[in-house]
Amino acid sequence: MPRIESTAARLAKLGFADGAKAAQLVRQAGTDLDDLLESLVTVADPDLALVSLTRLAEREPAVLDLLRQDEHLRSRLLAVLGVSAALGEHLVRHPGQVALLATPRLGDARAELLRAVGAEPDEPEPRAGGEDPLVALRVAYRGRVMHLAARDLTGQAGLGEVTAELSDLAGAALEAALAIARAEVDDAEVRLAVVGMGKCGARELNYISDVDVIFVAEPREGADETKALRAATRLAQAMMRACTVTTSEGSLWEVDAGLRPEGRSGPLVRTLTSHLAYYKRWAKTWEFQALLKARPVAGDLELGAAYVEAVNDMVWSAATREHFVEDVQAMRRRVEAHVRAEGERQLKLGPGGLRDIEFAVQLLQLVHGRLDPLLRRRATLPALAALSRGGYVGRDDSRGLAEAYTFLRQVEHLLQLHRLRRTHIVPSDEADLRRLGRALGMTADPVGEFTERWRRHAMEARRLHEKLFYRPLLQAVSRLRESEARLSTTAAKARLEALGYVDPTGALRHIAALSTGVSRRASIQRTLLPVMLGWFADTPDPDAALLGFRQVSDKLGSTPWYLRLLRDETAVASRMARVLGTSRYATGLLMHAPEAVAMLGSDEELAVRSPESLLSEASAAVSRHVPVLAGANGGGAETAVAAVRALRRKELFRTAVADIFGLVDIEKVGSALSSLTDVTLQAALDAALGPARNVTSFAIIAMGRLGGMESSYASDADVMFVHSPLQGVAEREATDAAYAVANELRGLLSLPAPDPPLIIDPDLRPEGRQGPLVRTLASYRAYYSRWSSPWESQALLRARFSAGDAALGREFVSMIDELRYPPGGLPDDAVREIRRLKARMEAERLPRGADPALHTKLGPGGLSDVEWVAQLLQLRYAGTLPSLRTTRTLDALRAAVAEGLLSRSDESVLAEAWRFASRIRDAIMLVKGRPGDSVPRDSGERRLIARTLGYPPDGSEDFLDDYRRVTRRARHVVDRVFYGA
Repeated sequence: MPRIESTAARLAKLGFADGAKAAQLVRQAGTDLDDLLESLVTVADPDLALVSLTRLAEREPAVLDLLRQDEHLRSRLLAVLGVSAALGEHLVRHPGQVALLATPRLGDARAELLRAVGAEPDEPEPRAGGEDPLVALRVAYRGRVMHLAARDLTGQAGLGEVTAELSDLAGAALEAALAIARAEVDDAEVRLAVVGMGKCGARELNYISDVDVIFVAEPREGADETKALRAATRLAQAMMRACTVTTSEGSLWEVDAGLRPEGRSGPLVRTLTSHLAYYKRWAKTWEFQALLKARPVAGDLELGAAYVEAVNDMVWSAATREHFVEDVQAMRRRVEAHVRAEGERQLKLGPGGLRDIEFAVQLLQLVHGRLDPLLRRRATLPALAALSRGGYVGRDDSRGLAEAYTFLRQVEHLLQLHRLRRTHIVPSDEADLRRLGRALGMTADPVGEFTERWRRHAMEARRLHEKLFYRPLLQAVSRLRESEARLSTTAAKARLEALGYVDPTGALRHIAALSTGVSRRASIQRTLLPVMLGWFADTPDPDAALLGFRQVSDKLGSTPWYLRLLRDETAVASRMARVLGTSRYATGLLMHAPEAVAMLGSDEELAVRSPESLLSEASAAVSRHVPVLAGANGGGAETAVAAVRALRRKELFRTAVADIFGLVDIEKVGSALSSLTDVTLQAALDAALGPARNVTSFAIIAMGRLGGMESSYASDADVMFVHSPLQGVAEREATDAAYAVANELRGLLSLPAPDPPLIIDPDLRPEGRQGPLVRTLASYRAYYSRWSSPWESQALLRARFSAGDAALGREFVSMIDELRYPPGGLPDDAVREIRRLKARMEAERLPRGADPALHTKLGPGGLSDVEWVAQLLQLRYAGTLPSLRTTRTLDALRAAVAEGLLSRSDESVLAEAWRFASRIRDAIMLVKGRPGDSVPRDSGERRLIARTLGYPPDGSEDFLDDYRRVTRRARHVVDRVFYGA
């Protein structure tokens, strides 16, 4: 006996997701729907369409007969009901509008919407007069949207036609809203133009979107301008209200006038003259970018056209304005920040979203449109096509991005049609994805096909900055087919300048040198460079980054791992770009140790190594070479120290890069650099000792910033040398041997080499340069007990053992403790002497021509101020308070707080100033590759320092203000705590 199939099962087999619910709806319809089921199951969401259809039939039974009689009406209506629940509800409320779908083309939208609100379309300034015009406007508007959606969903209108018609419909709605406003506001004295901006102006509007506008007004002849503007403002406000107020039929959309001069802070309405005065004097680059889209859409179209014509010249000359390059870079960074910040399911602002493509195309139009009028298009796709035809964007890249943009816009429209809500989020629910896929013609596996295609197009768009900004620069210097348009040299230079390159000619030369040829190396570079050029443009000095990249590539280009590492490890390549564009110091280190590129791959590789690990490696390097000293070859020590200096170079690079990326703070930088100097001195001393190790014990005492573990990248090694003759050795013989070791050590560490020299500075020894280079421990004790001055006691506060004989070093440090930590503290006359010395130093040691307020070391609130405060507290109280016995400035200040000698707020102010000044000195060395103590007066140099310190591209003045503020506060504390003022 054949099995009887249930209605629910039959409907499920036909394609309804919920067969039981569909069967229930069919039964409730009270009429036979079998002849319509075949059409229903072809739409995007048959279940949704059936729900709306049965509700519509219940309201207007004749609809079903109309569908059976008119195939075109049936396909259009069911397509709409299968995608848009909101339009289904609209039809249930207004079933008479079903008849609109039987008409292939509707009449003029402006005339229809004006008549809907009771206005006469042929009048110069229509005025509404009907009953409840707000509701009538919404009903008529949605009827037109429904008709357009039907044509869209059945393939009778392409994306360009849909967006253009939506924009024109928005203009018609604004005209009708203005007619409603005229019925409320006396406009006898004023002309008002509504200029469409954004997508409305470009005729690429979405189904649901804010409508961006600018209002332009002019008094009529003989009218008072002030009164006219007041009337125009009321008129504009009433027009906006007519669109946004909620009625029984909801609202239309928000009217957004935020793109006007001064934004929401500026007047809602201005005259044409006022607009132009603002744009000429105050407008930013982004405002000209926005004006690319300007188009008169409602009101006085003649006035609107005059506005657009007047601003166009300024739009296309924006590239010649001051700060254009900085503005373009800021706008591009803002787009790329959106790419990183927004979720990947965001169609508009997510990675490779619609906003990215639109923004990037507009920037290229601004850069090149001044010289090429063919690029002056409002809409994104025509502009992208024009960029491709002119060679500004590669043909294949343009085609791929256009396809991605079209697909993403189609998906956006489908999402918005569903509920007639403004949304840009791709859903994760499978039923929603199924509806999207089927609406786009995917029937076999709608969810899988849609997801794959969406991700493919998003990936295509995600690399748009590479495709639009940088890849054409490579084509400009390559050999292309004659038929392939390319960026001209002039256009390439203009683009490089807009991206921040100061020397575009040199940049093109480097690009050509890196990418030209048929070798595998050139091929990989052609893949890398479009990405690298973008990263370079984000650095403080793109030109230096590109030059450095070429130099490193020239050294390592034939090394198999180098280009492969950059190609396969994005973190390495991006970090390398930032280092090269930020620090000449780090770039110089990398030039002579290019293999150090490999350490850029992870934070762990950039972690500061322990002194024990470094000393082990340095000692091993020395031990491989020092035995040669026993033979005839005397070059063993030089070879050994060369190996140690190479290790130092690599570790300097590691620390510098960690500093640039904020992985270490200024205290850790100082500690790392000081420990590295200790290790270098120890290893070099091991190489230099030779036979002297059997004559005398030898120790190096660290002084100054090295002693305080506060070394900077530019620091010399301030040291003193102490020795102690071994038992049975005459003092003269031991002293001669110690002299020879000290001089050999200094010579080995300053030999010409590709590595940064380590300059040994022994000038803080007793009697300075006039005194013996090396003394015995007994000689130091005799000198300090008889001749020592307060400044020497102060200098010894930094003394610590650095390298050599540890027992001798400890003995020396113990010997000086009584001098630098006097048990009874400092007598008043000694305190006065220190204060006088400090005041004299401030007056005499500042370099000629230097601005005291900007000198990080000797200026008010600078390093010297803070350090002398700490040291005076130590000299006065460390004799009885052991916690103050430290060589480090900030530790001494912290201890002073703990002992009640300094308030926590004063310590915080002093420490902030010390850290800031120390960071600036290090940043100067990192950026310029040479030392400096003053905040640069030159704005360009100061901008580079500010960027390295983490300020935004336009933060140079903020940096300067911060430094003045921090040091001013510190100086107040110094005056009170140090000078007793």
